[in-house]
Amino acid sequence: MMRQKMSGTAPLSARLEPWMEDLLNDPQQCRALLDAHGSPVNIHHFGAMGRNVGELRSAAATHGIDFDIYFARKANKTLGAIDQALREDCGIDVASLNELRQCLQRGVPAERIIVTAAVKSTALLKLAIESGVTISVDNEDELRDALDLTGAQRLPLNVALRLAVSHPSIPPTRFGLRALQWLDVLRDSELISGVQVAGIHFHLNGYEARARAIGIGESLGLIEQLRQLGHAPRFVDMGGGIPMSYLDSASQWEGFWTALQNLPAGDEALTWKSDRLGAGVYPYHQELVRGGWLDQVLSTVPDNGSPSVQVEPSGQAGQPGLSGQSVAQALRAAQIQLRCEPGRSLLDGCGLTLAEVAFTKQRSDGVPLVGLHMNRTQCRSTSADFLLDPVLVHAQHPRRARTAGSAFLVGAYCIEEELLLRRRFEFPAGVTAGDLVAFPNTAGYLMHIVESASHQLPLAANVLWDGGGWVLDDIDQM
Repeated sequence: MMRQKMSGTAPLSARLEPWMEDLLNDPQQCRALLDAHGSPVNIHHFGAMGRNVGELRSAAATHGIDFDIYFARKANKTLGAIDQALREDCGIDVASLNELRQCLQRGVPAERIIVTAAVKSTALLKLAIESGVTISVDNEDELRDALDLTGAQRLPLNVALRLAVSHPSIPPTRFGLRALQWLDVLRDSELISGVQVAGIHFHLNGYEARARAIGIGESLGLIEQLRQLGHAPRFVDMGGGIPMSYLDSASQWEGFWTALQNLPAGDEALTWKSDRLGAGVYPYHQELVRGGWLDQVLSTVPDNGSPSVQVEPSGQAGQPGLSGQSVAQALRAAQIQLRCEPGRSLLDGCGLTLAEVAFTKQRSDGVPLVGLHMNRTQCRSTSADFLLDPVLVHAQHPRRARTAGSAFLVGAYCIEEELLLRRRFEFPAGVTAGDLVAFPNTAGYLMHIVESASHQLPLAANVLWDGGGWVLDDIDQM
C-alpha cells in the first residue's frame, strides 16, 4: 500500500500532526491495525495535549490570573484521555455516572472533578456527594434533589451555580438560571445552611470571545451578591467552546463556501443532492484559537464599562463596580480563579479514524459511490458535516482494478442518506475495495459523541500509542 492524494472537489486540506504523517506513510502498520481491530478503528496519540494545554496556560500567565483547566471528558471516551489529562495536571469535567466512576477509578482526585451533566441521575448525584465532587447545578429542582441526598448527617454539598447569562446580545439558553433567580432560590434559609457555593459556571454556544467576557462579568456580579449571603465562591467556570482550527488555509475554507453558494440548484459537483449544509457547521478554519483567543477574552472590557454587573438584594440591577476594568483585572481584584472546560481544543492533533473500502459502485442514476466499512455516526459530531479531506492509502495488492474519478463516501446503515461525508471527493489515482481511508483529527467529539451500534454493528475499537506501540485502550477491555 501507499498513501495517495484524495481531496474534495473543492479541497479542504487537513492539518496533520507528525505522528499522523508517520502512520499514514506506513501502510503496513495501517493494515495491521485494521486486521487486529476491525474497521473502523479510532487511533489516538495524546502527545499534542500538552502543547494545547500550554497555549492556554501561557496566555493566562501573561495576564497574571489564577487559572485552571478541566478536560471535558465527554469529548472522548477513552481512558487514555483521562490519563493524559492527569499527566498535564488538568482537572476533569464529567457528564455522566460512568464518566465519574471511571475518573475516580483512574485516580483523579475528587477536588479535581466537576459534574456538569445536563440531566443528573440520582445515582450520579449520590456518588458525587459521597465522593466530595463539585456539582454544577442547573436549576432549583436539581439543587433540592441533591440536598435530599446529603442525608440526616448533611454531607457537604459543594456546588457551582450554572448561570444563564442574560445579556441582550446573547441568545436564550436552556442551561442554568438567571442571577436574580439563583439569588431568590438561595434566600431560602434551608438552602443557605445546606449548600456551599464553590463557584459560578456557565455554558455558551459559539466561540465568540466577547460573549465569554460578558459571561464572566455577570458571574462576578453574582459572586458579589453571594458573598453578602455568606457564601465564599472561589471560581468562575466559563465552560468549553475554546476555538481550534482543523485547516491551515483560510482561502480553501472561504473558497469552498463561495463555490457552494454559487452551485446551481440540483448540481452535485460539490455536495450530495446539492446540499448547502445550512448554518449548523463547525468553523473548521479559525484564525484565533486557544491562547490568542483566551488573551482576547481576558483583555476585553465589556460594553457596559465593567465586567462586573452588580445585582442589589432588592432584585434591581445596581451600578457597575470595577468600572473600566478588563476581565483579567476584574478577576484579580475579586480574587477569583477562572476555569475552562475544553474538550475539542485539548484533543486537537490527538486522533484519527481509519476505515477500509468495501466497494465501488454507482447510484441508480450513475453517480459514483465508494462504500466504507463504517457508519456515519463514527465520524460525526452535531455539526452538519465533517469538512476535512480524508487521506487515501492504496492496498499493495488490490483485488480489483481501481476506479479513478470522483465519488461520494457511503456507509453501512441501510438508509438512503447514509453519507459518511456529504462532500464529493476526487480519486485521481483511483480507489478499490481493500484500500484504506483515514479521517484526520477526529479525537475531539467526532469519534464518540453520536456513535451508534445500530444493526448490531460493533462500535469502533480505540487504540492509543503507549510510547512503544499501538495498544487497545482500557475502555474497550472493560
